[in-house]
Amino acid sequence: MATPTEQTDILDHVAIEIPIQSYDSLVIPLKEKMETITTASCICRVNKNLFEKNENQYIPQRISIGPFHQDNSNLKSMEEHKWRYLYSLLNRKPHLEATLDKCVKTLRELEHKARLCYEDHEQIKLSSNEFVELMLVDSCFLIELFLKYAIKGLKRRGDYVFNTSGLLYELRCDMLLLENQIPYFILQRLFEVVPIPEKCILSLTELAFHFFRDLIPGDHRLHLVKFGQEGNHLLDLIRYCFLPTIPRVKAKQEEEIRGFPYKATNLKAAGIKLKKASTEDLLDIKFVKGVLEIPPIEVHQYTERLFRNLIAFEQCASEITQHISSYVLLMKSLLQSERDVKLLKRKQILTNYDVIEKKQVTTLFQRLWEEMNVMENVNKFYYDGLCEQVKEYKGTSWQLQHWKPMKPRYLQQPLPLIVIVIAVFFILLILIGALFSIISFFRHRF
Repeated sequence: MATPTEQTDILDHVAIEIPIQSYDSLVIPLKEKMETITTASCICRVNKNLFEKNENQYIPQRISIGPFHQDNSNLKSMEEHKWRYLYSLLNRKPHLEATLDKCVKTLRELEHKARLCYEDHEQIKLSSNEFVELMLVDSCFLIELFLKYAIKGLKRRGDYVFNTSGLLYELRCDMLLLENQIPYFILQRLFEVVPIPEKCILSLTELAFHFFRDLIPGDHRLHLVKFGQEGNHLLDLIRYCFLPTIPRVKAKQEEEIRGFPYKATNLKAAGIKLKKASTEDLLDIKFVKGVLEIPPIEVHQYTERLFRNLIAFEQCASEITQHISSYVLLMKSLLQSERDVKLLKRKQILTNYDVIEKKQVTTLFQRLWEEMNVMENVNKFYYDGLCEQVKEYKGTSWQLQHWKPMKPRYLQQPLPLIVIVIAVFFILLILIGALFSIISFFRHRF
């Protein structure tokens, strides 16, 4: 017979663990209505015009994550390996069925909210079981991939992902695509349920950042703090790492500004000094006392794809500031010729890390500007105040408004007196010589 204390413990336990079935019948509909009103779609389809111009930058090449590309026959080869990773993750603890049951029940509770995260979610023709299975397999694959990447002891000799040359790079590129995402809260909740190895002391956010950090230019220590902010999905978490850390300079005038008034070489000729900034935060561009400080950017093979998908995300999410689009527009206004690119390379602002074709670096911002209609889609140019500062700089404002190519330095300085005297002397000698030649000619002629 149970003691009074034991009875109290049992009652407490029953009071806490209330089965879902015991909820009032109105609770679930009310919950779903609140989710419908408060949950905005954050995983969008890429704008049709952008997609048609360069579809390979938005379509996964090796793996499908989420419902948008699950029927792509070119991606089926990775499905078996996703299931292998699911089993590897859940089988670390005895009673796999019990763990699997917890995961499924967790996803059942989150299914309605997860569907709402996808644009045109009504068109996702998956049953409840199919959608939950999709979320389970894809999420657990990502968690296990992050774990194996961070903890060497978890990798196995026959692991296809880590033993296939170039596959990890391809997967990483696919996982940053806008249309290839799952809600981050799904990953977070499952990470709390699945058995995590004891040797893992990292959070899910730290594991994900460790996997993606080589894609993000700048100081990784600062980026980890940004990456930990609340993001809607993995691409959104990467976007947080790009956000500027210095206050925005607001424009004083109402006029629309969309870039620097002149390209890099002309700004330099007008007296503006271009300098590699000490900070590595890509968007922290500032103008101080005639010096334009620009953080360095290393152009990798994946830089264009990352920028394209970040810009596509900014264009479909109206509530976020268009930082990346503004950055591309700003850099395009600086880099209008090969001479501009060479200037920024000499200043160590622009570097080619592993891009095979150097021309890709030269034309990167031009291509992004043209193909992604950045000019038309930037509602509020983030750097308008900065460009206004450059234009109004007192030492060069007249040159920027009434532009004329500056003369070489040796023509700008007054010539020394002795140089003038020597020049006049030589001119006189030439004239005298010419005079004597004329006189001699006429004497012999007549």
